[in-house]
Amino acid sequence: MAGDADMSGWTDLLHSSSKLIEQAAPSAQFPPLQRNLDQLESLSKKLKAKTLRAEAPSQSIAATRLLAREGLNAEQLARDLKSFELKTTFEDVFPSEATTVEEYLQQVHEMTMLSSIQEAQKDNLKCFNDYMMSVLQEDWQKERRDFLESLSRISTLPRTDKHDSGSGTGYRGQLIPATSSSQLFRDTSGPEPTPLTNKPVIEQKAAAYAEVVKDLNAARERGLPFKPAASFKNAYESLKLESSGPKVVGMLKIWHLVMSLMGEDSAIQSFASKRMSLLMGARRHLQWGHEKYVMDMIQSHPAQAALGGGVGNLQKIRAFLRIRLRDYGTLDFDAGDVHRQPPMDTTWQQIYFCLRTGYYDDAREVSQISRVSQQFTPLLAEWITTGGMVSAQTAASASEECEKILRMVDRVGRASYDKQKLLLYAIISGSKKLIDRLLRELPTVFNTIEDFLWFMLSACRDSSAGPSSSIQGGLPSYKLEDLQAYLNKFEPSHYTRNGKDPLVYSYVLFLSLQLLPAVVHLSKEVGEDGHGVDAVHLAIVLADYGVLTDVPGPSQTLGIMDTIAETSSIIRQYGAAYLHHGNLFMAVEYYVQAAATVGGGQLSWSGRCNMDQDRQRKLMLMQLLTEVLLHDGGTYFLLGSRGAGEEGQLARYLTGVDIRQQFLLQAAERCQDAGLYDKAIEIQKRIGAFSAALNLVNKCLSEAISDLSRGRLDGEGRITGLKHSANDILETFKYCSEISPVESANLMEQQTVLRQLEAILSVHKLSTSGNHLDALREIARLSFLPLDLRSPDAAIDAYKNLSPHVEACVPGLLRDALQCLDSIKDRDADGSLRALRAQISNFLAKNVNRNWPRDLYEKVARSL
Repeated sequence: MAGDADMSGWTDLLHSSSKLIEQAAPSAQFPPLQRNLDQLESLSKKLKAKTLRAEAPSQSIAATRLLAREGLNAEQLARDLKSFELKTTFEDVFPSEATTVEEYLQQVHEMTMLSSIQEAQKDNLKCFNDYMMSVLQEDWQKERRDFLESLSRISTLPRTDKHDSGSGTGYRGQLIPATSSSQLFRDTSGPEPTPLTNKPVIEQKAAAYAEVVKDLNAARERGLPFKPAASFKNAYESLKLESSGPKVVGMLKIWHLVMSLMGEDSAIQSFASKRMSLLMGARRHLQWGHEKYVMDMIQSHPAQAALGGGVGNLQKIRAFLRIRLRDYGTLDFDAGDVHRQPPMDTTWQQIYFCLRTGYYDDAREVSQISRVSQQFTPLLAEWITTGGMVSAQTAASASEECEKILRMVDRVGRASYDKQKLLLYAIISGSKKLIDRLLRELPTVFNTIEDFLWFMLSACRDSSAGPSSSIQGGLPSYKLEDLQAYLNKFEPSHYTRNGKDPLVYSYVLFLSLQLLPAVVHLSKEVGEDGHGVDAVHLAIVLADYGVLTDVPGPSQTLGIMDTIAETSSIIRQYGAAYLHHGNLFMAVEYYVQAAATVGGGQLSWSGRCNMDQDRQRKLMLMQLLTEVLLHDGGTYFLLGSRGAGEEGQLARYLTGVDIRQQFLLQAAERCQDAGLYDKAIEIQKRIGAFSAALNLVNKCLSEAISDLSRGRLDGEGRITGLKHSANDILETFKYCSEISPVESANLMEQQTVLRQLEAILSVHKLSTSGNHLDALREIARLSFLPLDLRSPDAAIDAYKNLSPHVEACVPGLLRDALQCLDSIKDRDADGSLRALRAQISNFLAKNVNRNWPRDLYEKVARSL
C-alpha cells in the first residue's frame, strides 16, 4: 500500500512538471536545459559541496586536501565514522626532528625497550603480590593449625594444684609465657613428667632458665655467692641445642662472652674501673676463642705443627706458627745450624700471637730473649702490668716507633710479618690518629672481625676518669666511644651476612660494650630459636651486676634512668606473661628481678644501694606484688591461708611487719578504687582492719538496698553475700586478741550502721510482700528517724549523726512508707496513719537541705 501511494505521488509530480514545460516560453537569455533526475542529483551534490567548502574552516579544508592527496575520500570517512577513541601510543612522544629512517628506527627501539621494561615491572609487581599473598595464607594456615593443636593439648591436660618445695604455699598449674604457640605445664608432682627434649626450643629454654632465676633469687636472699652468667650458660648448654653448622656465633658463645664480661671466668680481682674491667673481660673472651682456634689448627695439622711432647703455651704458639708460616721455610726457633741461610725471624709473630691468645707471660719472655725486641720489652711489661693504661711517655715512644714503621711499610721487599710489629706498637701507643691511619692504609691487615675487635679493645684507653685523655703531644687516645662509633657506621646486615648469621651483630655489640642495644636487638630476632627468651635472661645478668649504666655508648641516646627502666621493662613484661597464664610463683620471681634492676642489681638485696635506688625498688616491688595480689588466687598465694603474709610468699620479699601492713593497706585501697570490693574486704580482714572492712561492706550493702528499692533484680543476691561477709568479719573479730580500743570502738559504730541497714532492708521486704501495716510499725520503731510520736527529739538528734550509708537509703525508706500509707488509707480508724503521714511531711520540710529526690516531694504532695 505504501508503494502504490509513492508511485501516485511521483506520477502527479511528473504530470505537473510536464505542464509547466509546455507553458514556459523560450527565452534568449536563458536557453532551455534538459536534465534527468540523476543529473539533477549529481548537480545538487556538487552545489552542496561548494557551499560546505566555503563555510568550512581552514583547518578542515587543509585536512580534506591532505586526505585527497593520499587518495582518501574524506566524505566517506566522515560518513563511516560512528565513534572514535583516543589512545596514547609511542608515536605521540616522538620528536619532530626524526626525519630519517635511522632516527625513526632508533626511536622505535627506545620506545619498545621502555614499553617492555614497564610491562616487565608490572608483571614482577603482580607476581610479587601474588607470592606474598600465598605466603601470608600459608603462614595463617600454619598459625591456625598450631593454635588449634595447642588448644587440644591444653584441653587434655589436667588442672592440678602444685606446691613449691621451698614455700609450702599452693598455686595453680604453671604456664610459661606466651612466647610459643604451645604452652609448657609445670607438673612436678606427676609420676611421669613430660621429657623436656620433646618440647619446642622456646619452652626448653624458658624452663631451664626459670630454674636458674629461682636459684639466683634464693642466693641473693640469703647473701650467698652466685654466678648467674655461668649458671645460665650451663643451663643452655645442658639443652644441647648448639649444632655444628655454617653459623659463626651461637648463643653458647654469647653466654661465654657475657660470663667473661662479668668476670666470672677469672679468679683474679681487678682494681681497674668497671668500664675497663668489662673491656678486659671482652679481651679475655676473644683470647679464649683464639686459643681454641690455635688448638684446632694444631689438631688438624699434626705433622706440620710438630708439637711433639711440648705442652707449654709458647710451644703451642710455635706449633701454630709452623702451620701459619709453612711457606716461609725454616723458622728461627727451628733452625739447628746458625751458619746456614738465616732463618725467618718470628719474634714479632710470637709476641703478637702470645698476646692474642692471652699468654702474656710467654709474650714477655719472648721479647726478653730476642735481640730485635729489646726496645719493646719495657713497653710491653708496662702495658701488661697496668692493664693497658701506660704512661704518656711510654705511649709517645710507641707512637714514634709506629710512625717509623708506617713510613717503611710500603717499601719493596718488606716482609709482611713486620705488620705484627706495627700492630704491637699501635696497641701500646693507643693513639687515635695512628689507629685511624692504620685502618685507612692497611684495611686487610685483620683476617676476622674477632682479630679486629681484639686489636681495638687492646688499644682502647679508659676515659671514664675524665672527659678526655691524651698522650704526649696533645694527641687524643683511642677510646671505647670511638670504636662504638666506627662499628655503628655499618648496618646490621653487614655483620650478619644478610641474616644468614643473625647473632653476629648482637655479638659485636656485646664485644663493644653496647650492652642494652645488644639485648634489644636480640629480643627482636624472630623465629623458633627463642632468642627473645635469651635476651630477657641476658638482661637479668647485666642488671644483677649493675653494669648497664657504666658503659653508655654514642648510639645510646637514652639516659641512665631510661636505660634502667627499659631493662626493667623487658624483665617485667616477661614475668607478666607468666602471670597471664596463672603461674604466680614464676611471675613473682621475675617481678623481683625487675624491681632489683631499678634498685641497682645485687646491691639492692643486701641494702648497699643508695636511698633513691632503694626507694625506687620498693615502689616497683609493691606495684608488681599488687598485680599478683589482685590476680585470681593471688591473695592465697602471697598471704597464705591466714594472717597478713607471714605464711605466704609475701614474707620473702617484704620482711618487715610494718612494710607488709603498709603494702596491704595500699593494695586494699587500690582494690576499692577498682571496684574489687570482695578482695579489698579480704585484705582488710587479714591485716586486722575490721572496722574498715565492715565499713566497706556497709557501703556496698547501702548501694545494694538502693538498687533493690529502684526495682533492680540483682540486688537480692548481692545483699545475701554482703550479709555473710559482715557476719564473717564480726565472727573473726571475736577471736582476735590483738585489737586496739580505738579499733574496737570503730567496729562497734560500723556494727550499728549494719543493724540500721538491716532494719531498712526488713521494712522494704515487708512493703514489697504486701505486709503494709507491719512495715509501718517497723518504720515507726526506727530509732534514727523522728517518726515516733513518743520520742521525736531523740530521733532528731540521732538523724543528725546518721551514717552516710544509712542516709543514702532514707529516701527509699520514705517511699516505701508513703506507698504503704496509700495502700491502707481506708483502714485509718484512729487517725494514726494520718499522723504518720504528717510526720513524714514535717520531716522532709525540716530537712529540705538534704536535697531529697524530686519524686519523693511529688509523692508527698499527692498524698496530702
